[in-house]
Amino acid sequence: MGFPAGLARSMRIATLCASAAASCVPVLAVAADAEQGKVLGIAFVGRMVSDLDRSVAFYKALGFSQDPAANPRWRRDDVVEQLYGIGQVRTRMAKMYLNNASGQRFVVYLRELQGIPRKDLADHTAWDPGSSHFGLVVPDAQSLWSQLQASGLLRARSWGGKLIAPPGQTKGMLAYITDPDGLDIEIIDQRPALPAQDGRPARPAFLPGVNHVGLVVLDSDRARAFYEKLLGGELQSAQAPWLKGDFYDSAVGGHGNILRFYNESFAVAGAPGAHMHFELVEFQNRKKPVPEYHITDIGVGYVGFEVEGLDAFLTRAEAAGAKPVSRSGIVTMRSGTREVMVRDPDVGGFVELFEHPKK
Repeated sequence: MGFPAGLARSMRIATLCASAAASCVPVLAVAADAEQGKVLGIAFVGRMVSDLDRSVAFYKALGFSQDPAANPRWRRDDVVEQLYGIGQVRTRMAKMYLNNASGQRFVVYLRELQGIPRKDLADHTAWDPGSSHFGLVVPDAQSLWSQLQASGLLRARSWGGKLIAPPGQTKGMLAYITDPDGLDIEIIDQRPALPAQDGRPARPAFLPGVNHVGLVVLDSDRARAFYEKLLGGELQSAQAPWLKGDFYDSAVGGHGNILRFYNESFAVAGAPGAHMHFELVEFQNRKKPVPEYHITDIGVGYVGFEVEGLDAFLTRAEAAGAKPVSRSGIVTMRSGTREVMVRDPDVGGFVELFEHPKK
């Protein structure tokens, strides 16, 4: 969970595309990276919920569809137990997806567990270290807002429970809401691209779909060492001044926030040419120890990255400070896909690394 960075970002800097020089990396360097393992792209987010049926209804109201091939019935799942490092539990899961305007399908996994103690972390703020969010661009934010409100599904964080207008504008265009378990979603109104003008940088179009994922961090240098240097995120701008004011408070419902953010661009796994930002949001005046929490707790989010050379990459991740969660390390699914859950070295954010079997 951060703040409405998607819109604020465009007011300060132009969106940078991947450098053309990246395609000119020496062949030997690419081969060496492959031997050490590498991230292919960001693939999905996951959310731990208290009532799957309620959560599915909420995400459908946002415009998500439910994949009928993913069995939502209660069952025992040895792979899940190993991946999460837990004992015997009953679990059920829903695979929700949204087709982005760029053509790729973005997935949100919702999972409910029974038979294990679970903390309920729904009661937290958007600036708590370790909190996560994703940004959802919609064709008409006010219409969606009104529909959620009319159906009793709107849980707004913003001042007055309203969409917030950017500086210099009057139309409410963005604000944070939460799902039924307190996990944040940044609602953003669709906008066309604008060219650079009068010293203002060019502004990219905001097209419908999930356009970024975010995490509140304690130490941006430490977080960048993991998500940028290890996972391979491409930093969009090294300029990250501390920001404050009503605009940065109103959308998340805060007062007196001082924050900065770094945007790391990742390829979208399985969608050639598509990219998505991973926002690292740091609050200067909200730093506090991250309380103990587990992957199974209600209101916990995680992010999934597809990896090539998972064994070697996991070794590098552990050397970089990642803490394995999965029992017995890498777990193999029935499909042959191999996966492992780790925690980042800054706020203990959960990251699922997976590798599909070679064809």
